[in-house]
Amino acid sequence: MAIYLNRGNVATKTGFGEGVREAARINPNVVGLGADITASVGMNLFADEFPERFYSLGIAEQNCVGVAAGMALAGKVPVFSTYGVFAALRTTDFIRISLCYNNLHAIIGGAHAGISVGPDGATHQALEDLSVMRSLPNMTVISPCDATQTRILTIKAINEQNGPVYVRFGREPVPDFSNGNGKIEIGKSELLIDGEDATIIATGHLVWAAIQAAAILKESGINVRVLNMHTIKPIDKEAIIEAAVETGRIVTAEEHQVTGGLGSAVAEVIAQRYPVPVRFVGMPDCFGESGKPDELMKKYGMSVEAVCEAIRSLPGIPRG
Repeated sequence: MAIYLNRGNVATKTGFGEGVREAARINPNVVGLGADITASVGMNLFADEFPERFYSLGIAEQNCVGVAAGMALAGKVPVFSTYGVFAALRTTDFIRISLCYNNLHAIIGGAHAGISVGPDGATHQALEDLSVMRSLPNMTVISPCDATQTRILTIKAINEQNGPVYVRFGREPVPDFSNGNGKIEIGKSELLIDGEDATIIATGHLVWAAIQAAAILKESGINVRVLNMHTIKPIDKEAIIEAAVETGRIVTAEEHQVTGGLGSAVAEVIAQRYPVPVRFVGMPDCFGESGKPDELMKKYGMSVEAVCEAIRSLPGIPRG
């Protein structure tokens, strides 16, 4: 089984900020839009280096989307970021009509995603953003696993994609373990660990949990495949079908509502192409609360232990 090492804990928001800055060094048309929380979402890295290309619009998220649309029509590549609950949910109508309907190339950074934002509580824990964003025509939806991958995929989203792109990332430092060689492709999942007994398809912060779960299950003689599904839309249908055919059982893991996110996207593919037993690890259709990130992840069933239990609950898998 492949061994992945944590190079140190780094917030994925840092990777986003570094990615925007690096993309801007290559592309002079990249412009940044701030919504009064620039440093909190990593955009200060771009603003400090390119102050003449950064526009602070205040706490006016819907206006940011409208300005981004105008700039995109003028040939710029606008990057707008704020907390995911505001970036994806408060602005949904504006994103749908101004960006998606016109298929304009703009990057939306959904920061502080998931319940691991912790003490900020239910109002600031973006747990429905993947569901909303992936339902919009022309939208690409990215959910990287760590800071390194966030940086690489942000650069690709800005300089290689067309149309609107939603990039989801968090605030808390998390293990930084992924390969930084830049070979990763938007729309193609990563096979991190191979196995034949079942497959864990994970996204975002729960990819590391999936890797840890695979190691624990290995000790019980259960060999699981781990896929990093960093792109929620377009989703890698081929990898999902291959996993269903070759392992016969699937668990999805995401720091998001079990309704409408990665689990739903995977189930849609499985139901149409190759039905197999599926279990879902995610937020159980409720709001969160204030608390320490690790305690919240455990309480709401998004821990390493929860992933292991989901695998063991599948038919044909020994309880151990």
